[in-house]
Amino acid sequence: MRSSILIRPYITEKTMQLAQSNWFSFVVAMYANKAQIAGEVAKMYKVNVINVRTSLVTGKMKRTGKKQKLAQTSAWKKAMVQLKAGQTIDAFQIQEQEKK
Repeated sequence: MRSSILIRPYITEKTMQLAQSNWFSFVVAMYANKAQIAGEVAKMYKVNVINVRTSLVTGKMKRTGKKQKLAQTSAWKKAMVQLKAGQTIDAFQIQEQEKK
């Protein structure tokens, strides 16, 4: 059996704004398909998934080390999950708690 399909929530300023309209973003395994992602999110967070959108994010070229050689970061897969109205995921509630 392979490891977990969901690697971690993908939290940025933009994804926090999308979370307010019931779209939540995750970094997922490259082999995962939409049905597996929806099932894993529903099981892990006990929510109802309506829609899943996935995209491959290519790695960037970065300079690293003392001689500033070029190295490429790894590619990864992003999944955006839409939940039923009124449902949320606690990991995306961080910003609201910090403001209070």
